[in-house]
Amino acid sequence: MSVSHRWRKEPGARMEGVRDLDRSKTQAPGIVRVPTGGYRLFYTAVGPARPFPKCQGYILSAFSRDGLHFETEPGIRIAPQPDIPHLSLRILAPFVAPTADGRWRMYFESRGPASMPTVICSAISDDMLNWKLEEGIRIRGQGDARAPRYLPLSDGRARMFFILTERDPISQTTLSQSVFSAITENGLDFDIEPGCRLRDRQGEFDAVGLTAGEAIPPQHSSDTWSMIFSAWQDVPAGTEVPLHPSHDTNAETNGTSEDFAAASIRCDLAGFRSRIFIAESPDGFTWGPSECIVEGGGFASDDLDAIHAEDMSVIRLDDGRYRMYYAACDTKGTWRVLSAVSE
Repeated sequence: MSVSHRWRKEPGARMEGVRDLDRSKTQAPGIVRVPTGGYRLFYTAVGPARPFPKCQGYILSAFSRDGLHFETEPGIRIAPQPDIPHLSLRILAPFVAPTADGRWRMYFESRGPASMPTVICSAISDDMLNWKLEEGIRIRGQGDARAPRYLPLSDGRARMFFILTERDPISQTTLSQSVFSAITENGLDFDIEPGCRLRDRQGEFDAVGLTAGEAIPPQHSSDTWSMIFSAWQDVPAGTEVPLHPSHDTNAETNGTSEDFAAASIRCDLAGFRSRIFIAESPDGFTWGPSECIVEGGGFASDDLDAIHAEDMSVIRLDDGRYRMYYAACDTKGTWRVLSAVSE
């Protein structure tokens, strides 16, 4: 076994909205170790200080010496670009990795109008603070491509794990939201590999689909690979769920009638639940059964992650354990970034 199946939640929040840039919604973290010491947490946010009225989200950052207490850094790291259709509304789910030439590359989920599939794009930086968008699209699927997780391989290539939404070609009904993968030799050009790495809808807890999957290679030859992933449970039968604003084409053409975050949070609280799971693999390609490792107490709970625990980002600590940063939502609809450590 590479990663423990026992995790202990750490008290308090690592990040929550305290300023006009992130006050409305804070989620989808991405953690990276800073070479000079400490950690930088990238996260998705939206608030009243958004750069333009229809903007639905952007990437912010915070720094910590110990990985527990973070101080926000001023400004927006990457914001949507209204003049680029697939980048025009929302940027989220950042994953930052070093490049061969000593720089940093951020992969992220990029959203435009509801009529366009979500894609994965990238940006480059010398210092992790000032980012330049790279031209083109890194991964595009028939459906939405989301939640990138980049992993260098021992042969010099790298594998991107990501969520791909498969839809019925006629009705456009969502058939699955599962983990797929793509291979690259240069970090820019990716070839999607055949087949699915980890399939959703194996039980009631993942009936709505998976939202992120991060693979962790073995530390020793006798270990297995681990994948930590998050999944959504469906609402109770008969529940009426409001249309999520990211799927509302009228909102994009006529102007939003209300704040994007407030409308999306109403959907979050409609009866869905999300949890974090772990699965194992002998080769990092085919994955076995899963086990729940992080969940909140539900709609009657006071937990900070009572309703949702999802979109985790995992980092190995100096003592060999792992810390997971994850997006969490309580019963009041407040989203934060929390953490848990493996035991």
